[in-house]
Amino acid sequence: MMQTRTASLGIPTYVYAVVFSSLCVITGLIWDICWHLSIGRDGLFSPPHLVIYLGAVVSGIFSGYEVLRNTFAGSSAEKSRRVKIWGYFYSSLGALFCIWGALAMLTSAPFDDWWHNTYGLDVTILSPPHTVLALGIIGVQFGAIVSVLAIKNQTDYLFTGTLETKKSRQWVLFGLFVLSAGFLLTMWFTLLSEEIDRMASHTASYYQISAVAFPFLLLAFGRAFPGRWTITWVTAVYSLILLLTLWIIPLFPAEPKLGPILHHIDHYNGFEFPLLLIIPALALDYIRNRFAHWNDWKLAVILGFVFLLVFFVVQWFFGAFLLESPHARNWFFGSHYWYFGSSPDWEYRYKFAPWGTQTTAQLAHGLSIALLLSIISTRIGLAWGRWMQKIQR
Repeated sequence: MMQTRTASLGIPTYVYAVVFSSLCVITGLIWDICWHLSIGRDGLFSPPHLVIYLGAVVSGIFSGYEVLRNTFAGSSAEKSRRVKIWGYFYSSLGALFCIWGALAMLTSAPFDDWWHNTYGLDVTILSPPHTVLALGIIGVQFGAIVSVLAIKNQTDYLFTGTLETKKSRQWVLFGLFVLSAGFLLTMWFTLLSEEIDRMASHTASYYQISAVAFPFLLLAFGRAFPGRWTITWVTAVYSLILLLTLWIIPLFPAEPKLGPILHHIDHYNGFEFPLLLIIPALALDYIRNRFAHWNDWKLAVILGFVFLLVFFVVQWFFGAFLLESPHARNWFFGSHYWYFGSSPDWEYRYKFAPWGTQTTAQLAHGLSIALLLSIISTRIGLAWGRWMQKIQR
């Protein structure tokens, strides 16, 4: 029988399970993308899909068990801290997200198989069945975050133990939070990777998309679980996941099985080297702690500006390095990996195409828009993080 809580820390087992599920689904998704880049068509029960399904099943089973336990064996006090659904069941908010996310993921599987059989290979990450899958994955990953925060935010009287045990519990919860938040950040980057790859790093749209996509997540995470370097740790997890998949997956043999084959390979192509988000994360952590007494609008202006400034300086030069430098064409940076259906002799494989560069005036105008977007995104993130600080169910 499943143990509902760890022996000494008072953390439900399902929380560990859904964080593990979050890891499974993002790892399986990146593997699946590499499969498409290296082999082509995959089946309903291809190995990457099985890893994704494992995450969905584990999340659904453990979260479902938690709902049933709360409903039929929970005390009145426990039920008072749960969300009542359908007028009968009692669930934590995190478990509810995980259950619906798991159902969406499992529903997307036959939909994706039918889509391939009807229309052939996907030409974009966000095909209709993949969109359903992505929403399910985000549901599971956000459910993991909410599950951790609900326990963390509960008042001290709900957990009795020594001071040392309480400190250990807080560290474990912090670890679970940065892991689950890092997995969600990795998922978010994966969905956007076609629009913010290294070939676009000298265009304003690259920074506009990033200014919308990342500040609101990073600042929400930093506020949801206050800590001196919370955002930095989250981006470190994101970086580690992408680096490990970039380094490990290409070690395994793979051959294209779908024509046309213009570039012959015998091992997997890697995915993407991570954006260097950890560098602006360091700046965001320092500033939000240094000026914690400021109101949120003042914080949003300075944090939004700093994020865009640091991100622009770092990625402008690092993007050029990844695309153009021979020193990036190795297993560490992975810039030499190339889709088997594209010509390896394409003239813009290792340099910026004309549509991938802009004039100084165009770039300046685009960056001014990106700055406004970054400030708005930051403000939304601060507000969202404040809401997550209050989650207790």
